[in-house]
Amino acid sequence: MRARLDHLVIAAASLDEGVAWCEATLGVVPGPGGTHPLMGTHNRLLNIASDAFPAAYLEIIAIEPGRQPSRPGTRRWFDLDDNELRAGLARQGPRLIHFVARVPDAHAAMRALAHEEHAHIDRGQLLEASRDTPAGRLEWQITVRDDGQRLFYGALPTLIQWGPVHPTDAMPASGLAMRALRATHPRAPALAAALSAIGMQDMRVDAGPPNLVALLDTPRGPVTLESKGL
Repeated sequence: MRARLDHLVIAAASLDEGVAWCEATLGVVPGPGGTHPLMGTHNRLLNIASDAFPAAYLEIIAIEPGRQPSRPGTRRWFDLDDNELRAGLARQGPRLIHFVARVPDAHAAMRALAHEEHAHIDRGQLLEASRDTPAGRLEWQITVRDDGQRLFYGALPTLIQWGPVHPTDAMPASGLAMRALRATHPRAPALAAALSAIGMQDMRVDAGPPNLVALLDTPRGPVTLESKGL
């Protein structure tokens, strides 16, 4: 089992606000994205791949105005229906809140989390989704809990298994490069055990207040993104 960073998740109160944040913070305009009818969300994407984090990208995501999840009673992924998170985004602006890890076998990774001696984590259902793009049809399986929770304040990744086409296959270089991913958490040993269970080797975990931290090289120099417990 080997999990790799697939993409960072930047949540915003609106997609326009997320785009403005990207230009102001990272110095680049995000590329096109798509909509997620099942979740009532939409996004913009940006390539952040590097030698250390191949095929990595950044997702700016927001609730699509006037759109509800297509399945009644569904809670949106990444805690986007959580009142505290939504209030934080409205008050403080767009923020790194989570990341998604790419795995070769999502079912095996879910079993590893559920059965790991110190973890026993329910990562949720494995949903199948697809979207047509100019580069080909994107097909993926992704874990989503019924309650929409991220877990460990976003420091335990959502799991994704892609089909033959990956989004970065058609993403131009952006001038950004992912350099490091780390986290602090009051339950650091439990988080580290869960990450180890899925083979997430590229992430350092230390004891401390909840915080997910990503370091990127940008046209404006190094930029550090932090969740700060949101």
